Amino acid sequence: MVCTICRRLYERGLIAGQDGNVSVRLGEDAVLVTPAGLSKVDLCPEDLVELGLDGTVRHGTRRPTSEVAVHLRAYQRRADVRAVVHAHPPIATAFSLVGETVDSAALAEVRYGVGPVALVPYGTPSTDAAADVFDPFWTSHDAFLMAHHGALTVGATLTKAHQRMESLENGARIMWIARSLGHPRALPNEALAALDLLRATSRNSEEESPR
Repeated sequence: MVCTICRRLYERGLIAGQDGNVSVRLGEDAVLVTPAGLSKVDLCPEDLVELGLDGTVRHGTRRPTSEVAVHLRAYQRRADVRAVVHAHPPIATAFSLVGETVDSAALAEVRYGVGPVALVPYGTPSTDAAADVFDPFWTSHDAFLMAHHGALTVGATLTKAHQRMESLENGARIMWIARSLGHPRALPNEALAALDLLRATSRNSEEESPR
């Protein structure tokens, strides 16, 4: 499944070259991650690396992704997170380059399917600093724009984490087009509250479903 998701990210233009990384939780104390340096479109199951939550390699012959610290931090901070997807979606990432996030208040699909999108300060990739900057945001977000870098989404399943990444980029594209036509208008507060309630219910069902 990890390799399938990596190919989908590539085919949809959300990563290029050796960009991006994907992981899934195995049980309570291990994760399976993509390796460093390989184009994700070419990955095979034997290329994946199993780690403990402390980062110790348990199985696999390749080096784990250089951004594994962010993945491990997500699992350490959120017991409900079972999968993490990091990509470089072009339009969503462009929002981060101008210091903006994708506003979930105007688009119902983003509000419900993705939720609020945090704009995380820049942290040097492949260092602990890249994980540290996420700490204020884990508990209240499932989608993150990484300033001057890319995006990260989490979920109770790998499918959900991937869907959030695709929806984030699609929402960014819609907002970009809307801005060319005028000023996007936020939904009324009562509509946002209703979407938030639906989202909370959906997340609870997702977390309780068999894995």
